[in-house]
Amino acid sequence: MSTDQTNVRQWGEFLDPIPPSDEFLTLNFSPDRVNRLQRWRNYGLSADFLGDYFATFFPGNGGDDGLSQRDTIKGSVSYIANELLENAVKYSTTDHDCPITITLYLYDHKLIFETSNISPLPTTIEYENFIKVLLEKDPLELYMERLEKSALEDCEASQIGLLTMINDYQAQFGWRFVPVAGSEDLIKVTVMTHLGVEI
Repeated sequence: MSTDQTNVRQWGEFLDPIPPSDEFLTLNFSPDRVNRLQRWRNYGLSADFLGDYFATFFPGNGGDDGLSQRDTIKGSVSYIANELLENAVKYSTTDHDCPITITLYLYDHKLIFETSNISPLPTTIEYENFIKVLLEKDPLELYMERLEKSALEDCEASQIGLLTMINDYQAQFGWRFVPVAGSEDLIKVTVMTHLGVEI
């Protein structure tokens, strides 16, 4: 549900303030368009680094299927971090010098990813409209609808990555949209993604 306090809009599982964590890591990326295009591969490398780093906090002994909890966490964190970073970069404006950031927090029973970027107002309006639909519909049903639409229209389905995180990784999401001071058409978008884990 949306809250409206001085034009701040908040949806889903957004925690404010975020609980303190002894283990966290923040990465910042330049919003400059040239840097973004030249360094696109770096976002995947950064996501893999987050996966490698946080996987070390989990047991490494393999189970019956040969996969250890460490392997599972590494794969989950890498995938989710990559999707979040790509979305933040893709929908960021180049009209502001605020960096694109991703922070990952470790807790006893979950990981929280917090990603932020500055987006143009039309982009955030479209995003919020999607969030409203997502909060009202079954995520799996919405995922199938998006896949069918992309097949019929021969185009890339929007928000498939986010729906995959929800359906395949049981991730929970919270969002906050805050107008940028001194601007009428720029919004700071913060996405909070919760991933349940057991140490």
